[in-house]
Amino acid sequence: MTIQEAIVKRHSVRQYLDKPIETDIIDELQAMTHQLNKESGLHIQLVTNDPKAFDSTMAHYGKFTNVRNYFAMIGKDDDTLDERLGYYGEQLVLRAQMLGLNTCWVGLSYKKNPDVITVEKGEKLRCVISLGYGANQGYSHKIKTMEKVTKVEGVMPDWFRKGVESALLAPTAINQQKFLFSLKNERQVQAKAGWGFFSKVDLGIVKYHFEVGAGKENFDWIR
Repeated sequence: MTIQEAIVKRHSVRQYLDKPIETDIIDELQAMTHQLNKESGLHIQLVTNDPKAFDSTMAHYGKFTNVRNYFAMIGKDDDTLDERLGYYGEQLVLRAQMLGLNTCWVGLSYKKNPDVITVEKGEKLRCVISLGYGANQGYSHKIKTMEKVTKVEGVMPDWFRKGVESALLAPTAINQQKFLFSLKNERQVQAKAGWGFFSKVDLGIVKYHFEVGAGKENFDWIR
């Protein structure tokens, strides 16, 4: 499976099979987590075989079942944390999809288990990503039109269109898709988050999807 195929096939999954993840897959995801932490300065942790985090009223209300594996999305608590967690966490999500696993970004329906994760002074556990073999492959949701999430000066280039199409397939909190991509001076792209629940985490997620679809060589990010 290519990363583009993973973007199309990935849907949020909340129910998982009672099936352990193979050691070689865990090792690969651990190595990737370590590398992304090194690049980003984050403290993301892959937790395996922990049934406590999703053994709560909120988790049951959110219809999560058999969740024993997850990424704990942790980092230094500053103004950039949410976007960085979204950007680097989505790389783990798509790699997991390519390895035959399923995932779901989770903002509230879990509880912190200090026995298995480490949150250093000045850090924050912002959210988690559930991980495992899905009891199903999830379901697609209605997405916004391209016109509602773009602002383009002149003719829209093909690479920009492909980037936005990829971004529209990204997971966002409550499927809100509160983001806007603007194209300026032919290759300068600005991405902004709207107001909403976890909107800055969403911004990091959709920016990574945009890069995959558009090709990083075709544009430059601007603030």
